[in-house]
Amino acid sequence: MPTVVLPRAISVSMVLGAALFVFSAGWFLIGLGHVWAHPALGWAALPIMAALAARACLRVARRADLSAVGRAFWRRIGLASALLGAGVISNAIDASTGPDAPSRYVSPLTSVLLLGLLFFAFGAMLRLTSWQRTRPEWIRFGLDATIVLVTVGLLVWHYSLRHMWIMDLGSLLPMIGVITLVLISALAMIKLTFAGSGQLDRQSLMIITTGVALAAASGSLSPHLRDTPQLSGTMPAAALVSLALQLAAERQLRAPATPPDRQSARRFTVLPYASLAAAGLTLIGAAAPVGGELLALAIVAVFLSGLVAFRQVSALRENSRLLGTVDGNMRQMRDYQAQLDHEVTHDPLTGMPNRTMFTERLAAALAIGDPFHMVLLDIDDFKMINDRLGHSTGDQMLRAIGDRLAALIGPADTAARLGGDEFTLLLTARTDDEAAVLLDRLLDVARQPLVVGRYEMTPQVSVGATVSEGVGTPEELLRRADVAMYAAKSVGGDRWAWFDPIMDQLAAEDATLGAHLTQAIARDELFMLYQPIVELPDGRFAGVEALVRWRHPEHGLISPAVFIPLAERNGYIVELGRWVLQQVVRQAAAWQREYGDHAPAKVSVNISARQLQEPGFAAELAALLDREGVDVRGLVAEVTETAVLGTGAALDAVRALNALGLRVALDDFGTGASSLSLLVDCPVQILKVDKSFVDGVTSASPQAVIVDSLIAITQGLRIEAVAEGVETAEQAERLHRVGYKLAQGFHFARPLPAEDIALILAGQPSVVAT
Repeated sequence: MPTVVLPRAISVSMVLGAALFVFSAGWFLIGLGHVWAHPALGWAALPIMAALAARACLRVARRADLSAVGRAFWRRIGLASALLGAGVISNAIDASTGPDAPSRYVSPLTSVLLLGLLFFAFGAMLRLTSWQRTRPEWIRFGLDATIVLVTVGLLVWHYSLRHMWIMDLGSLLPMIGVITLVLISALAMIKLTFAGSGQLDRQSLMIITTGVALAAASGSLSPHLRDTPQLSGTMPAAALVSLALQLAAERQLRAPATPPDRQSARRFTVLPYASLAAAGLTLIGAAAPVGGELLALAIVAVFLSGLVAFRQVSALRENSRLLGTVDGNMRQMRDYQAQLDHEVTHDPLTGMPNRTMFTERLAAALAIGDPFHMVLLDIDDFKMINDRLGHSTGDQMLRAIGDRLAALIGPADTAARLGGDEFTLLLTARTDDEAAVLLDRLLDVARQPLVVGRYEMTPQVSVGATVSEGVGTPEELLRRADVAMYAAKSVGGDRWAWFDPIMDQLAAEDATLGAHLTQAIARDELFMLYQPIVELPDGRFAGVEALVRWRHPEHGLISPAVFIPLAERNGYIVELGRWVLQQVVRQAAAWQREYGDHAPAKVSVNISARQLQEPGFAAELAALLDREGVDVRGLVAEVTETAVLGTGAALDAVRALNALGLRVALDDFGTGASSLSLLVDCPVQILKVDKSFVDGVTSASPQAVIVDSLIAITQGLRIEAVAEGVETAEQAERLHRVGYKLAQGFHFARPLPAEDIALILAGQPSVVAT
């Protein structure tokens, strides 16, 4: 839509129009008591005023932002103004050159022009847009319009027409024009009062209505100008109409293109009651010269009519009050319904669209058929954040991630929270390359530091993306994005991955393998190995770490790096961990019974985060220890830092295990979201330094610096340190030199079955690398 520049100051043409009106009105008023030598000068200003009005109306009609109905209205009014100017010129010629000039002779041409003016004005008013009415509203509108029109007719007859004597056609046509002008003003007033102004400025139309009404009133002065033939009722009427039309057009130029139109049927209006009052006063005025009983009856009738009107007005006001109350209640109900609708379709924590709304938008996008991208993301290690820092901190992170996603996408895209720490995006009108660029930005935006209270965090997300082509349902899109997201998470997270059909095959294999894993214990496919822990530098045997292995009947040995994460994903890790604990405790008890003081001083067993969060886990382990009769001083519970970071059920469980007499080893320290506060908050007696640091210990590497720093920390805290993954003599020598006393790895021994550990216990003083 083109831009429309609205005038801000009073235009020069408006000033000119006002000046001409003052001149014309002054000429007419002075002429009531003075005979002008050149009567034609009194007509001079009127055609110019009509031309200014026509110009202003046609300017409004060219406003591109007005509705078609609005432009048509102002076009008709502009044409009526042009005809007014032509009619005034013709009327001036009639008055100056007609028989017995100056006179009020009206030629047929003038009559045709004035009737054309009335035709365009009447048509413009009738075609104003109004609000839709019910049948009762139409009846009330008809009654009110009849009251007003009858009253106007009565007043015109009583105060004007009955004083006229129709002598010829020249007198008849002006009379018809006056009557029509009066009816137009009455019709316009009724329409504006009851029907509204449609898409036009209401004040502009009120200016027109007022001007037409005043023009009609001035036109009715013609019967009273018999003694001043140099004057005509057309003079003030034309001046008033022209000024009103120009004022109205200038206001419409400054007004909005489509102002709200109030429904007048629901407002109280005084117009019918004013008509009733005018008719009553006219009746009393007509009866007053007669006096007596006729005057008394007129006064009583008017008084009774006033009482009835007052009663009706009171009833209307009460109804309006009750209607206002009902409307208020209805608005409250609509607001409440809107609130309910919002709650049904939006997430209460973040305010984002929820799964319901997002699924609806996915379905709508699929129905349209244009290709789009769907993205699913999950916050990495979010459960650890909740457990460590509390759920309120986690909630603030969810809100922050939601805000970042909403700011990242475009206006045609959708960001939603599906639940938990899962968010999703619907990306429209993008190529694959453009979507890939946005996904890279998404990872960067998510990584921006986030400060919550006294904590500073760096969130990371795993993201899966898919395209809509070839997909028929929202559920399938979500499934594909979910598969891709887990593929990204399975290789470390903080990355995104496209869905590939091969992922479905891998997922199916994963599901099949997971189902086989749940049967592995019953089928006796799991077994335990024990990797020796040795003293440095001589390799003397100091303990073992228990490791579970799975021999699949079809696939052979399956790596723990495959089936342990699989058990964590499908929840089987709890049952698997329970079986491992039973095997290790029984084996430790057997070694203690057989070898006494020569039994392993450390039998370490890994306990998963899911086990620690199980209700009653510590009590279940205490029952197992009591049942097997094992000396708990020889057992070590290995837990990862991510499992117990912060407070929560997992840390409470670790403290309970320590209270039972088990020593606690913190495994893989430094590979997760490390916090040195764990060494204070968690009852740690052993720190296991991860292989990723040990690999660089023989070079001038950051890993070597970390290894050196950790041994200093453990010595200061009086914690044992065990270096994992030692594979060379150089690594062993370097670790011993900086202070490490315990180590394990392939340089000393691979994981061995319990029978081979028994041989070591039977008489081997040290472990020899194999």
